[in-house]
Amino acid sequence: MKFSEAKLEHKDVIVNFQLAMAMETEDLHLDKEVLTKGVEAVMSDTSKGKYYIVKEDEKVVASLMITFEWSDWRCRNVWWIQSVYVIPEMRGKGIFSLMYENLKKEVMTKDDVAGLRLYVDNSNRNAQKVYAKVGMTDEHYIMYEWMKDF
Repeated sequence: MKFSEAKLEHKDVIVNFQLAMAMETEDLHLDKEVLTKGVEAVMSDTSKGKYYIVKEDEKVVASLMITFEWSDWRCRNVWWIQSVYVIPEMRGKGIFSLMYENLKKEVMTKDDVAGLRLYVDNSNRNAQKVYAKVGMTDEHYIMYEWMKDF
């Protein structure tokens, strides 16, 4: 399996992964047009984030997005792992671990990045187990949010 930064040619796969993930994890129907514009915005403006993919035999089997949060405490960025999706038939095969380890290696080479964070839906116990297994902890923060209606 090969981990790499996504290219514009992977946009449609990423959009479809996100549509599937929203349904699977939150029973949420996303607007495909809005989602496509959102993915394109990240791909055309690296200050917003970047996507990574995993391929097996030239087929994209997983993706995630990294966004950036400035930490005044650390005077560095923290990379947020978001929009993680692994196709159902490839789950349980260590693909998230592969992505996570590659991201950690990249972070270790960058003086301006402090580390990795992610958030997970409270009810997504399977994902929580995966994140704990790779060494991430949930002991420091609880996340709250408010979103305006669109």
